[in-house]
Amino acid sequence: MKYIAHINVMPLKELLDPQGKAVNSSLHNLGLTNLHDVRIGKHITLHVDAPTKDEADRQVRDACKRLLANQVMEAFDFTLTEG
Repeated sequence: MKYIAHINVMPLKELLDPQGKAVNSSLHNLGLTNLHDVRIGKHITLHVDAPTKDEADRQVRDACKRLLANQVMEAFDFTLTEG
């Protein structure tokens, strides 16, 4: 079967996010003061060929742990859809 993984990788909440802080400051400079607590991460989409959804889940989780997310500084989550 074919699956599509939608992966979100974000900095851990406990860590400073300098990019998010800079965007937050810029939003306030533009007068958008009701927007706050900006966190900047990345969204990754990939296609997976696997015999089952459980196997696709395992492969995506392995890719995230080994390459796509730095687990010391980032957290990840993902969803799988048939595709």
